[in-house]
Amino acid sequence: MTTWTDACATNEIDEEDVMRWDHGGRTFAIFHSPDGEFFCTDGLCTHENVHLAGGLVMDYAIECPKHNGQFDYRTGQAKRAPVCVNLNTYPVRIEGDRVLIGL
Repeated sequence: MTTWTDACATNEIDEEDVMRWDHGGRTFAIFHSPDGEFFCTDGLCTHENVHLAGGLVMDYAIECPKHNGQFDYRTGQAKRAPVCVNLNTYPVRIEGDRVLIGL
């Protein structure tokens, strides 16, 4: 069963940007896409556990700040070496001006 957890306000993340969100002893990354949608993935790179929130967001991709591996944050798919393991993704819904993450 999905539990919806309030993570942040929609205006806390600029379009084409990412925010780190720590909850329940885990780290997540919340993304605001260029078309105004929000997405959530695990917050650490699958290559060397670096925080993705320090990376560069371009269109629908996040680039890891350590080795420039890249993921599609909509699907979690690893897109560029050295990353080869996909990120877990989590459902997101908007209620008013709040971003809720399904855990």
